[in-house]
Amino acid sequence: MSFEFFPPKSEKAEQHFWQSLEKLAPLDPRFVSVTYGAGGSTRERTLRMVRRIAAETGIEAAAHLTCVDASRDEVDEVVRGYKEAGVRRIVAVRGDPSNGVGEKFTPHPTGYANAVELVAGIGKIGDFDISVAAYPEKHPESANWEQDIDNLKRKRDAGAARALTQMFFDNDDYWRFLERVEKAGLDMPIVPGIQPIHNFSRISAFAAKCGASMPEWISSRFEGLEEDPQTHALVAASLAAEQVTELVDGGVTQFHFFTMNHASHVVALARVFA
Repeated sequence: MSFEFFPPKSEKAEQHFWQSLEKLAPLDPRFVSVTYGAGGSTRERTLRMVRRIAAETGIEAAAHLTCVDASRDEVDEVVRGYKEAGVRRIVAVRGDPSNGVGEKFTPHPTGYANAVELVAGIGKIGDFDISVAAYPEKHPESANWEQDIDNLKRKRDAGAARALTQMFFDNDDYWRFLERVEKAGLDMPIVPGIQPIHNFSRISAFAAKCGASMPEWISSRFEGLEEDPQTHALVAASLAAEQVTELVDGGVTQFHFFTMNHASHVVALARVFA
């Protein structure tokens, strides 16, 4: 298992961050990753969090990195900062456009144009364990599946060790994606990214923006629960457990959980296949 967090924005949120991490630590994750804002907007916070995770928890930390709104020199400086801090794992993604998810991406004039270039650039600076992104429902900007899988191949060839998928809510999308990957001869771990639905309206809205579909049968389970957080939480936990159990039964042994800085759902899910 690996767990994904984002840098807290306030003192109270940071306290909650460490409490959540403390609850997850006994699960002995492969690593805990901390996301990175567009153009380095959370650069210092991300570096501070991964440095502290590594120093105080004994958990291996992975730092996210994007190439949005930054020159190669700026990105390389961040990578060197991770290296000096003893961080050896990086989750390298092109990143969402700074003007919002779903908008057109425009590379920085002197920056890395995409994740393939970013992965190659990281490899020139140090011997990092690099994870990249994969899209069970195809990246919204890919013209077709052939282009999408070819891009993943190029990331692998540039030095990526594994791919972490974007959230998905229908396991058939994941199985079909694995078939496409295998048919293309791409020998690379494709780790499913699991998103517990902590808040249905927020998660479904974000999923729509990034090209992840929300099945109607899932939407129907949350109908009328806007003012009933306790039942909402129970439904969310049940759905996530169903998804993980089915994947485990299908032979999946690695998972990447998007925690949204909350531990309870993920701790419960981990017990499904502990």
